[in-house]
Parts: sequence; structure tokens; C-alpha cells
Amino acid sequence: MQSMGDRPRFVLFGDSITEQSFRTGGWGAALADTYSRKADVVVRGYGGYNTRWALFLLNHLFPLSCSAPPAATTIFFGANDAALLGRTSERQHVPIEEYKENLRKIVYRLKECSPTMLVVLITPPPVDEDGRKEFARSLYGDKAMELPERTNETTGVYAKQCIELAKELQVPYIDLWSQMQETAGWQKMFLSDGLHLTPEGNAILHKEVVRVFRDAHFRAEEMPYDFPHHSAISGDDPEQAFLQKS
Repeated sequence: MQSMGDRPRFVLFGDSITEQSFRTGGWGAALADTYSRKADVVVRGYGGYNTRWALFLLNHLFPLSCSAPPAATTIFFGANDAALLGRTSERQHVPIEEYKENLRKIVYRLKECSPTMLVVLITPPPVDEDGRKEFARSLYGDKAMELPERTNETTGVYAKQCIELAKELQVPYIDLWSQMQETAGWQKMFLSDGLHLTPEGNAILHKEVVRVFRDAHFRAEEMPYDFPHHSAISGDDPEQAFLQKS
């Protein structure tokens, strides 16, 4: 039973799209608002990281000795793993087979921390290749490479492997790569630089995360406040509202 003052913890684990999720209009900030006073939303996003580097974080972020593991964790990697060899971001590239196995190791570690933890896999978003080239030119001018460092087709292969693993391990997933492309003009509507999310793109992801959480019985409207609502506090005897209910 949840004690007064205790909140479940939701961890967002991923790359820069997760790291930026608490910016204005971000999906993490919206999630924290959805579960305000119901759960703590903790961002553990690391810009530029791929799944290979993420493995080095597991002992620090999800120690097996933790007495209060997260109630839910999102795993959102792949945008950097899918960087192409021979182009500007090849240092981040992880072969597709290794990417899938790295995701498997992350899921196994989280389930080892807590078998009841809700683990959600999120595919990388689609890539607007023209948007990536425009972004590179804005940074490097004439020195920018003509070819984008990522392609939508290759990222789609990584997204597919993420989904296959989720089905194999029977954990929920969000197919962001496919879902965003269902809307005409998704390139500029959902992506700010061909890769990272606009407020509209963040809104789609927030909606999907809430849907998955609700399906796992994390319904914000049914979850208790961490302390009494102000309407339950008596002006004459406020202490009564804070006495622990058995």
C-alpha cells in the first residue's frame, strides 16, 4: 500500500530527445504535469548516446541494490545508433544486431531490478533528410557534408528491430517512426531539425506514453495525491488530515 507522501517514480531513459523532454513543450514536462502530485517523473537523457554507451550507465542508474526501483521506465534509443558509417556521425553508429541485443540487455536489467516494473520501448522517430542537411548548413555553411548523416530508411530498420524485440519480450512499445509519418507534412510539423521534436512532435509522444501508462493501470485520475488535497484540510484542526490512514 502506498504511504502518504510516497510517489511512484517514472524514469525516462534515452538520448537527447529524452534529455530535452523537459524543455518548453516537451513530452517529459507534459508527463510530469499529467501526473502532478501522483508520480515523480525523472529524466535520465544523455545527448548523443547510443545503446552501446547506455549500457555503461545501468549500474549507476538502476542498481540492483535499490530498495525503491522505478515503477515505470521508458527506453528511447536508436536515433544515434542508426547514424551511418562514413558520414559525420559515424562515431555513434551501432550495428543493427548489436542495437537489438543492447536493448535486450537494458530491458533485462530493468526487470532484474523489479519484475513488476513497466518497461516501455520507444522507436527512434523518423528522419527528415532535407531537414538534417539544412541544419548542417546552418552550423557549418559550405563545409557541411552534402549527404545527411542519417536516413529515414535506415532509421526505419532500427525501429523495426525495436518493435520486434518488444514483441519478443512482451513489453509495450511506441512505434513513433511509423506513427509520425501517417501525417502529411510530418517533416516540418513534428521535427525541428530533421531529428529532434517540435512541440507538436512532443505532443504526439506524450499522448502515446500516457496511453501505454494508462493501459498498465497508471491512470492519473485514479492515483492518490501524495498528501491531502487542500479541500480536505480543516482550518480549525489541520493535523487530522495528515494522520496516516491505516
